[in-house]
Amino acid sequence: MTTPLVLGTMYFGTRLDDEHAFALLDRFVELGGTWLDTSDNYSFWEDPSGLGGQSEAALGRWLEVNAGAPVRLSTKVGAQPNRPGGFPDDLEGLSERAVRTGISGSLDRLGVDRVDLLWAHVEDRMTPLDETVGVFGSLVSEGVVGAYGVSNHPSFAVEEICWRAARTGLPAPTAYQQRYSYLQALPGADVVGQPMPLGMLSVDGLELLLRRPEITGWVYTALLLGAYDRPDRTWGPEYDHPGNARRLAALDEVAAARGLTRGQVVLSWLTGGSPHLVPIIGGSTVGQLELAWEGATTELTSEERARLDAAH
Repeated sequence: MTTPLVLGTMYFGTRLDDEHAFALLDRFVELGGTWLDTSDNYSFWEDPSGLGGQSEAALGRWLEVNAGAPVRLSTKVGAQPNRPGGFPDDLEGLSERAVRTGISGSLDRLGVDRVDLLWAHVEDRMTPLDETVGVFGSLVSEGVVGAYGVSNHPSFAVEEICWRAARTGLPAPTAYQQRYSYLQALPGADVVGQPMPLGMLSVDGLELLLRRPEITGWVYTALLLGAYDRPDRTWGPEYDHPGNARRLAALDEVAAARGLTRGQVVLSWLTGGSPHLVPIIGGSTVGQLELAWEGATTELTSEERARLDAAH
């Protein structure tokens, strides 16, 4: 990673029209951002068709008028519904046929002949793991994708994927993407707005990233959909417990001392910690993007980090 943030483009082409999406993309590049994250299933739940592809298509339109822009593309396959209303039980999956069909469609919508990073979006227990490892590794070897990552899988599955790749001499994953933030949900509790039950970054997942420094940790929903700072946003009851009261007190202390928002402190804590984590940041306005960038590029002092770590 060469920049502290990834720009998430989930709602480009649905909630955000081209004018607003392009403004975010232009400003992200101006700030020095490079990575853009999308998926072949974004955002099926927002489109009358019930299928995704709108985000990739919007990015393709921006790339068409910004040829040569210094950006890197990250997209995902595996979670596109096979039919309207098919999520979460009838998805394209991670078979060789599904992955190759998925990436072909993504490349067409993006208007490119390769992407820098392709994710296995969700776990597919119906497909033999060797088949999934084989197709992702082959796509890297063929130059269709620069590298691949694993998202919404338990950490032990990532370890097994790495082992199977090494056994067969195929490329291994270089990134692991899960949901993570400074505040923590109660263990075992249902998390509001989290449709992927295996998508929460666990303690084991953090240990995986420490054991395997060659794998970069990407995290989504890092700002809990704005709930750290926006009075119109709240987190669910699974976040209401004494541990988070302690964490919020530490956040408020550091934020007040530095003149930052809670969310900015969270981003600084994530990007400067061990393991180093890369937040995927969404947003609907340039102002929100600029605040996030400022937070991610602010370096906490050792004392501030120690205070936050102790509360965590």
